Amino acid sequence: MQIDHIPLGRLSVSPINMRRGRKAPDVRDILPSVKARGVLSPLFVRANGKPDHFEILAGKRRYFASLEAAKECGEERSLPCIVIGEGDDAEALEISMIENLLRQDPDEVTQWESFTRLVKEGRSVEDIAATFALTELQVKRILALGNLLPRIREAYRAEEVDAATVRHLTLASKAQQKAWLALFEDAEAYAPHGSQLKGWLFGGASIATGVALFDLETYSGQIVADLFGEDGYFADSDAFWAAQMAAVDARKAAYLEAGWADVVIVPPSEHFASWEYEHASKRKGGRVYIQCRANGEAVFHEGFISRREAQAAERRARGEDGDTKPARPELTSTLASYIDLHRHAAVSERLSTAPSLALRVMVAHAIAGSPLWSIRPADTASRNENIAKSLAASPATKALAERRRTILDLLGFEESREALCQDRYGSDLVPILHRLLKLEDGEVMQVLALVVAETLAIGSEAAEYCGQHMGVDMADCWQADEAFFGLLRDKEVMVALLGEVGGEAVASANATEKGATLKGLISDHLTGANERPKVERWVPRWMAFPPAAYTSRGGVPSVAAAKRAEWLVEGEEDEPEGADLASDDHQDTPEAEPLAA
Repeated sequence: MQIDHIPLGRLSVSPINMRRGRKAPDVRDILPSVKARGVLSPLFVRANGKPDHFEILAGKRRYFASLEAAKECGEERSLPCIVIGEGDDAEALEISMIENLLRQDPDEVTQWESFTRLVKEGRSVEDIAATFALTELQVKRILALGNLLPRIREAYRAEEVDAATVRHLTLASKAQQKAWLALFEDAEAYAPHGSQLKGWLFGGASIATGVALFDLETYSGQIVADLFGEDGYFADSDAFWAAQMAAVDARKAAYLEAGWADVVIVPPSEHFASWEYEHASKRKGGRVYIQCRANGEAVFHEGFISRREAQAAERRARGEDGDTKPARPELTSTLASYIDLHRHAAVSERLSTAPSLALRVMVAHAIAGSPLWSIRPADTASRNENIAKSLAASPATKALAERRRTILDLLGFEESREALCQDRYGSDLVPILHRLLKLEDGEVMQVLALVVAETLAIGSEAAEYCGQHMGVDMADCWQADEAFFGLLRDKEVMVALLGEVGGEAVASANATEKGATLKGLISDHLTGANERPKVERWVPRWMAFPPAAYTSRGGVPSVAAAKRAEWLVEGEEDEPEGADLASDDHQDTPEAEPLAA
């Protein structure tokens, strides 16, 4: 881990920082030490897109103490910093939280804000609990603060409201919270707290007519109106609930008739915890949850499945039957990386020549988001030297590099520029826009195609779908090399490969041989050495579009991505007849079969 000393002027607090806020923190406790000895414990920072500038993920108080010390001492200061890589925001937020949790316990509202952002980044309750050494119940209690109105959360942060009161308010409806908040902020009124609040919320509180799902004109029970006649209350709660549940049952029947998989009625004694569910469309088996609250409200949550069901669906899409990972995956992670990189190079090369499809991929990314769109190019570098050499020698890599040089020249960039897209916002935006305005539409479309090719996520469903849609033939872009054979480890797979290139008889006869012998036989059949019949244009199943596995053990990322893509487009309308978006420059390339529904 490398520690760099970075001047104060090149640092700023990141929006990801757990202790972000408009007010400068209180640094009186650490200021004397910082004046005398400087900052001894390094800050965690990362590049923020501006040239030579970094944002602080952890170390905000040390940073502000250093600013104060520099101001008082009249000297320039640098801070020791650990510069982390360009990971996603969830990873950066975890670093900030872990570092801060070890230093000073944050309040629960701050934890809620941070945990909520982690949930939005895709972290589950189980992941958060494991990361921060908390129980799942503790995480759920903190996430429950999201049910509170912002004003109540701020009052709790400021210690104007005690913990017991807040616990009860998290179970209250928004209408009840607003009513309680009005009492809380009225100097002449009394707002119930603690156990009194619980009784106020759930111990026979009046049910307002505004929550009724049924027609009040047909209600036979008694309704008591207030003095102004604006609000009314049901005098008989039993009569109200009989009418309300009849209306709920009618809504349930309507939902089922409309095609929803199921409708679940959540009774007042239970709570619908939104963080334990994920959105799912009606077509993907989403259910409707009707939350009946103690105050008579019925809240409708359309299109949800539990997180466990969502995870199980994803496993099924990958072809995994059980809850556990395969004991011995078919591919090692390094070989899987090798395969993904080669297939990615082939798809990217073809995509760079297909501006019509690239435009649609870009629009889809803009609508649905992408793990790469900051925007930054896909990182095709590999720490494995053999993989790096193999990828550099790939015809797809070379063709894409040549096309990149053409586009760079068209836009007036130097040939030494490694990628057209860069993960930063700089002063070159307007000059680039000015150059693009001088280009013809067709030239701009070629630039766009390269942008999409560079920002296509490696091993993603999008790469899989595009590869199949364009009918990419990996035999045009790849052949077995030393790196490939060096990464083969599984003997069962080697026998299967030998059966493909040499026939089942040869494979059966050599099934008990060592791995080196099997690799040599496969290589002989591919090169024609040792009087073996030469096999032309062979591609292992993992690399083909669509890919396939050699065993039933699972652990093939390309196959999993293809199954996810197939699952995601299941039920979609077929492509309009005659629409050919595979390539503008490869009209003689046959169209790939559409993904099976």
